[in-house]
Amino acid sequence: MFDNLKAEIKAIKEKDPAARSTLEIFLCYPGFWALFMHRISHWLWIHSFKLLARMNSNLARFLTGIEIHPGATFGKRVFIDHGMGVVVGETAIVGDDVLLYQGVILGGTSTEKTKRHPTVEKGVIVGAGAKVMGNITIGEYSKIGTGAVVLKDVPPQSTCVGVPGRIVKRRGVRHEEVDLDHGKLPDPVADAIRVIEKHLQENDKRFEILFEKHEICLTEDIRDEQEELEDLFKKDGD
Repeated sequence: MFDNLKAEIKAIKEKDPAARSTLEIFLCYPGFWALFMHRISHWLWIHSFKLLARMNSNLARFLTGIEIHPGATFGKRVFIDHGMGVVVGETAIVGDDVLLYQGVILGGTSTEKTKRHPTVEKGVIVGAGAKVMGNITIGEYSKIGTGAVVLKDVPPQSTCVGVPGRIVKRRGVRHEEVDLDHGKLPDPVADAIRVIEKHLQENDKRFEILFEKHEICLTEDIRDEQEELEDLFKKDGD
């Protein structure tokens, strides 16, 4: 047990540059205490002390702002950063070295008493406010972008962003160090808008060539609309 605590404290120091000491982690990290209390709740749950397990998990929620059902399974060296608003359902499975940010939900989409919550495999990073819903699997060392809503399986070493979640990168080079820079995640919606913008600009040039060739004069209204569109594209480009 003490070896597991030491490993989790070490993991927190590696993943959070704000962690300055072991004492600070003990006193000021709700994610650490939420997992510590959850392991007690889980032990009570699997030994059929289910009411005590639920009472302990509710106490942990009151103290930390993190709600973890006693039936959920957690691996080693998991770190819940900040943690306020994190919800983990009964049949969720969280693997080793997973990093969860505040507001993450590992939720269910069924009322049947079966496996209805996600499986998050080793080394996954789930960004702040992300929702991972249903009996799906997030593959090893994948990254879920901030605010994403994931409803389907994510392959190992992939990046998933958007609502609903879209796979924008697969089988990237695996890094042992945790990559925390969510601001550099790809944005498929913005990429699509840029493609449309480029296509419209190319069409405008073709129209200008045709108008000049056939000596067609543009009316002032059309010119004004063109100038407004050009200004809009310039603003989006900035």
